[in-house]
Amino acid sequence: MHHDPSCIFCKIVEGRIPSRKVYEDDEILAFHDIHPWAPVHFLLIPKAHITSMAHVEAAHAPVLGRMMSLVPELARQEGCRPYPEGGFRLVCNTGGDGGQEVPHLHFHVIGGPRPWLKG
Repeated sequence: MHHDPSCIFCKIVEGRIPSRKVYEDDEILAFHDIHPWAPVHFLLIPKAHITSMAHVEAAHAPVLGRMMSLVPELARQEGCRPYPEGGFRLVCNTGGDGGQEVPHLHFHVIGGPRPWLKG
């Protein structure tokens, strides 16, 4: 599994920086955002360093598929109300123009009662 020693998310995966974990397995980590926009706001990342969605290849499909299938379950677990009245937002910023701040592929899962700080 590739890690970037200068990447903050890789340091979180390695346990060198603490996080409030939501979920973890051999390939995936989910943890609470340190600056939440909403009552529910966590990040879902592959443990392997993939810089952004622009760097995704066909070989990444299995782990990305597993990540997407975890989103609804983890969103409910963390307090999002059920669909259709409730729900959540899934955001993946890519590159500078897309607003990506950390160069490690990550999905924001955001939800809970409105209004939210952003969005």
